[in-house]
Amino acid sequence: MSLIRLEKISRRYQMGTETVHALREISVEIQRGEYVAIMGPSGSGKSTLMNLVGCLDSPSSGRYELNGTDVSQMDDNQLAEVRNREIGFVFQTFNLLPRSNALHNVELPLIYGGMGAEERRRTALESLAQVGLADRVHHKPNELSGGQRQRVAVARALVNKPSILLADEPTGNLDSKTGTEIMALFEDLARKGNTIIVVTHEEEIARHARRILRIRDGLIASDEAVAALAP
Repeated sequence: MSLIRLEKISRRYQMGTETVHALREISVEIQRGEYVAIMGPSGSGKSTLMNLVGCLDSPSSGRYELNGTDVSQMDDNQLAEVRNREIGFVFQTFNLLPRSNALHNVELPLIYGGMGAEERRRTALESLAQVGLADRVHHKPNELSGGQRQRVAVARALVNKPSILLADEPTGNLDSKTGTEIMALFEDLARKGNTIIVVTHEEEIARHARRILRIRDGLIASDEAVAALAP
């Protein structure tokens, strides 16, 4: 069974009297453990597709199955539950609490999930160790480099053990060397069996994935496999 199954998904917006077709009957499947990049120029529909896959939005028509569940007809509360359980988000802007240390930032999803303090701390420490930050748990964001901040964001996204890690331009605020380090981290996570979807407009970033979906004018223009980079 596919982890993600989109069947004739369309998304339309009303802009005054005009109907904007952001996505036009897209059908695609993503398997568990795949590492996929979604590429496309501004206005192509890639952000709309990411919002639908991430259960931040619902399609105008079509069917979206995530982990065997049809999420296309769910209301906002149901979608929020699915997001918390199934999806870890990594954003370009890190979205960390400035006054909280790395450990507390990573614990946040577990606090919302009602996990007890001791188990929460242990789980968050494991997640930080997984991204190479075991020695930075008590540092606040302003005491960390950009790359370390993004690692904290990745640890937070992974702490609930989601089905999908969904990253939106994850290297957009980083210099090229640090961006390469974050992509190496993603490759390592992919090798360990995590399902990763990266939305990017940068070819160099997309080439780290094993598969590239290119979106143009609300349609999938191409779907290509990528040869693995040398370890």
